[in-house]
Amino acid sequence: MAEINPVLLKELRQRFRTGKTAWLLALYLLVIGAFVLGFMYLNWRSSPGIYQPDRSRGLFSMLSVTQLLLLGFVVPGLTAGVISGERERQTLNVLLTTRLTPRQIIWSKLVSACAFVVLLVAATLPLYSIVFMYGGIAPGQVLGVFGFYLVTIFLFGCIGVACSSFFKRTGVSTVTAYGLAFALAAGTGFLAVFLHEMNRLQARGGISPETWDPAFLAWVVEFLQDINPVFVLTQILGENGIPTGVNFGLPGWAVYTLVYLAAGVLLLHWSARLLLPGGKRRRYR
Repeated sequence: MAEINPVLLKELRQRFRTGKTAWLLALYLLVIGAFVLGFMYLNWRSSPGIYQPDRSRGLFSMLSVTQLLLLGFVVPGLTAGVISGERERQTLNVLLTTRLTPRQIIWSKLVSACAFVVLLVAATLPLYSIVFMYGGIAPGQVLGVFGFYLVTIFLFGCIGVACSSFFKRTGVSTVTAYGLAFALAAGTGFLAVFLHEMNRLQARGGISPETWDPAFLAWVVEFLQDINPVFVLTQILGENGIPTGVNFGLPGWAVYTLVYLAAGVLLLHWSARLLLPGGKRRRYR
């Protein structure tokens, strides 16, 4: 029988067997449930006496975007202290003296934190059942949204672990992780909109046509959209007015998945190297 990673087992037990976990889960569901009920109430006030079934698509979009925003707050906060917290408690050196490699330690910390976030996402499934009551949403679309959440959780978690490995203090690590997550979620979107407007202005003659290559700028704008969580989620939801996003011959969600998975793996590799004495590579048996 394969030996269970003791660090992962310890982290899972500590994270799931405390009263704090139940309170966080209840608070998360309470916030999302309040948004859902508030949205349904506002729709009922606009059409008194009955909830319009054709507005279930709007409810689905609102629920999906709200959950994305909450994940942006939850994931970096859970992962930004997994390594720096061990340093502050002076237990990191004890972990490094075990038979576990730095890569196994990093992976265990990431999996335990992301497992709790996946539990939060899975707990919202009953709220999505409200949408199915009125129809208008395909089950495959819901699965696509949840797959998008898993990829986003993975990269945001890797960002938090990397910041926690690089910085010695949890406070600095947390602020940096939130800043990077915000730059990825909002910064790429603002930059894409800005470059798109500049490209349109150049096409109308407002800027010298020799300023930059319009085709290259259009490619950059499309790539920024394909790695922006809000844009990609809107593409999956199929909202009108949002480009479908095809880059490298792939749909936007495929580019998003490949870029995020590759970036997450690189961040984990870098985090493991940071745990080595002096940052140097060492062989393990």
